[in-house]
Amino acid sequence: MSSSTVANAYARSLLDLANGQSQATEIGQELSQIKEVLDAEPAFAAMLSNPAISEASRVSILQRAFEGKVHPLVWNFLRVLNVKGRLGELRAIDTAYSDMLDEQFGKVEVDVTVAQRLEDWQLEQVRQAVSSALKRDAVVHQYVDESIIGGLILRVQDKLIDTSVRGQLASIKQKMLAVRPTSASV
Repeated sequence: MSSSTVANAYARSLLDLANGQSQATEIGQELSQIKEVLDAEPAFAAMLSNPAISEASRVSILQRAFEGKVHPLVWNFLRVLNVKGRLGELRAIDTAYSDMLDEQFGKVEVDVTVAQRLEDWQLEQVRQAVSSALKRDAVVHQYVDESIIGGLILRVQDKLIDTSVRGQLASIKQKMLAVRPTSASV
């Protein structure tokens, strides 16, 4: 089973349990905080996913780090991951959980690339336009790439909409090359 399939299965199970307790958002926040700990402490993350370290040793470390500090559902989830040898999947599970939670609440992540940073009001206009077009609440992340010259590039899930000047110039170039007469026809 692929890593993303495993992460999705565990994230779905956790989300279902969290929804049953009306705690989906809170559980997601705690899961994200654990991911931040793992990102900040790579040695800790490596130790948790190391198969050479016994399950009992890992649970002892988990107890010191998380027991009583996280929601009981998250604590039990960490223990299950430990027993199943899946603690190394925590980052991917957090990502999958977050994506599922966004979908549940009708949110969609949108990356907007612009040549110059947009003012807050301009970014809000983009968010509203995308939200209206998709009929979902857009969560917009802004990136700056001066090489696009002007316009913007939108990435929504696996779709790319390029209205940048660079993209338009590349399109014109392709069209011109496609209709260019060959030396044999002259």
